[in-house]
Amino acid sequence: MRTETLSYVKEHANHLELDNPLLITQNGKARFVLQNVEDYEYLQESLSLLKLLSLSNKLAKDGLLTIEQAFTE
Repeated sequence: MRTETLSYVKEHANHLELDNPLLITQNGKARFVLQNVEDYEYLQESLSLLKLLSLSNKLAKDGLLTIEQAFTE
C-alpha cells in the first residue's frame, strides 16, 4: 500500500491512479484509505457474505437451523 500526505492527494487529485489502496497521512499519522469503487464494492460484498456465513453457523450451533437449512435457497 502506497502512502501519501493529504497535501499530495489534494494537489494531484485529478490524476491519481488507484491500482492499489492509498494510505493518506495527516500530520504524520494515518488518517484515511483511498481506494477505487470496484475494490470498495468487492470488499463490501465479501464482508456481507462473511456476516451471513457467521450468522448461519451461529444459528446452526444454537440448534435453530441445521447446516442444510442454513445454506439452502
